[in-house]
Amino acid sequence: MTVPIRVVGLRKSFRRKHMLNPGTLKEAFVSRLRRFDSSEEFLALDQVDLEVRQGEIVGVIGRNGAGKSTLLRLIGGVGLPDDGQILVHGKIGALLELGAGFHPELTGRENIFVNGVISGLTRAEVAHRFGDIVAFSELEESIDNPLRTYSSGMQLRLAFSISVHTSPDILLIDEVLAVGDLAFQQKCLERIEHFRRKGCAILIVSHDIEQVKTVCDRVIWLRDGKIAAFGEPQGVVDQYERAMLLETERRRHADVPARRTRTGRELRIDENRKGTMEMEIVDVQLQDIRGLPIAELKKGKALVVVIAYTTRKTIRSPIFSLTISDENGETFLDTNTEQLDMPDIDQDTVANVHLERIDLPAGDYFVDVGAYAQNWGHVYDYHWHVYPLLVAADAKRDSSLHTPPRWELLPANAQDREPVIEDSNKV
Repeated sequence: MTVPIRVVGLRKSFRRKHMLNPGTLKEAFVSRLRRFDSSEEFLALDQVDLEVRQGEIVGVIGRNGAGKSTLLRLIGGVGLPDDGQILVHGKIGALLELGAGFHPELTGRENIFVNGVISGLTRAEVAHRFGDIVAFSELEESIDNPLRTYSSGMQLRLAFSISVHTSPDILLIDEVLAVGDLAFQQKCLERIEHFRRKGCAILIVSHDIEQVKTVCDRVIWLRDGKIAAFGEPQGVVDQYERAMLLETERRRHADVPARRTRTGRELRIDENRKGTMEMEIVDVQLQDIRGLPIAELKKGKALVVVIAYTTRKTIRSPIFSLTISDENGETFLDTNTEQLDMPDIDQDTVANVHLERIDLPAGDYFVDVGAYAQNWGHVYDYHWHVYPLLVAADAKRDSSLHTPPRWELLPANAQDREPVIEDSNKV
């Protein structure tokens, strides 16, 4: 079976000028710049492989500037790739840019004939389909008015109607459906489904994630010109949304001054701290069996780690973790609440982790703590090598831990009440 769209190793770059580049000779002379070309290469697409089969709808998602529109334009024949192959079999119908190919001084009627011929129809074929094009666009009363009098939604109606009445084997749609009203969007989606049933290969760029999940058979996620994921819609969309959430939270915290912990160490995003911060670890204290803060512990003694969390919204059954490791990253204890029946967290909370006996070789260690989404979906907050623990020993003893940790979860303002959960994990 012939594959309508096959893209292999596609690479496309552009030249991007710096903001301070001179735009004229006069500006260059005045600013005394010796170099006129301070531009740099911007890689829009890098080693992209893609197939769209007959009767398949493939969605393309990604943030602005990821290369989505460039991909559609190259497949549609607008521009040439720097490297790689684009193999297209069949007539293409494309909506790559609202108003592309339209002339504002021509009437809707005249623009139908011009665009129909550009799309590969003869004038006679356009005349034969003219009534259907106008009826679908619902522009009967405005068809003889100049296009400059049309709203963006009316232009979309006309452009989409022309495109789908050229009987394409391949349909390329770049975000323009978002311009139309809901009723016309639904009409367009029904026509797209009609083409899919007839075997048309359809590639849609959209920021409407719900629409992508509903209508697409597969989804490609472009990130910085490369394929980050390609496959079943729900799985790809979930990955994309998690990545966007992480990126948003990182930007939100990027300008926040580093916070110092009780140990005097600074917490810095992407250095010793990471996560979305939907739930934050606001305090960590190492205590002895009497509840007194400590930085040094004798070998064989008990340790209690008190971790305070805060959240701005309800967190569904989070996973809390605690790790003890040395300076080289070797882990001696790794415990978490994954197997516990964790409640939803909607208030400030304290977790007490009881270690009845620490049997580690004398030396310097770190207590690392984290909070994660259900099923380890993503990190809310993780602190790495921030809380030091010095283990001192009187005599040589076994160098491994022999104590099951016990987790105790309490509301932050009611530590004397009964714990929400209390259970143990195996080491």
